Amino acid sequence: MFVAVDPPGEARRHLDRALAPLRDAPGAPRWSRSERWHLTLLFLDRVPDAVVPALVSAAGPAIAATPPMTLRLAGAGRFGSLRRPQVAWAGVEGDVAPLVGLAGRLADAARGLGMPVENRPFRPHLTLGRWRPGRPADGSLTDRLAGYRGPGWPVTEVRLVESHLGATARYEALATWPCS
Repeated sequence: MFVAVDPPGEARRHLDRALAPLRDAPGAPRWSRSERWHLTLLFLDRVPDAVVPALVSAAGPAIAATPPMTLRLAGAGRFGSLRRPQVAWAGVEGDVAPLVGLAGRLADAARGLGMPVENRPFRPHLTLGRWRPGRPADGSLTDRLAGYRGPGWPVTEVRLVESHLGATARYEALATWPCS
């Protein structure tokens, strides 16, 4: 389960076009589908069904305290080393400070419910793909997107999403909150 902001279709298509020349490059990661792209604000792994209503209630005020935000996907990078890259990502520009504040408030709300939350700093990014361990990997591929700048968009909502993994992997929105 995760809480996320979704880039609109125009922003996804723009980035997808910029990414097209890299899709079949030797050493490329396993790219994720653009319709699954999102900015994860809080990752919660498994949340018991009985706790979901309390999480929805606690997240509401955290989101309501967020000022209007405009974001854009910009640049790219990787987690992991050049020789052993793990995750290819696109960066985020614009009203990043309020986004980081929102992620912090959501983490505090989850902790207040006794949920385990990562203790590392929030680094806003959109995961583009993952390199598979033991396969040839070119960690420099994301350098080709260093100058990328997509269209800006206003953040209009935040979603609580449950991942259903497997052969028919899909995302299910459990709650949505509007952003002003």
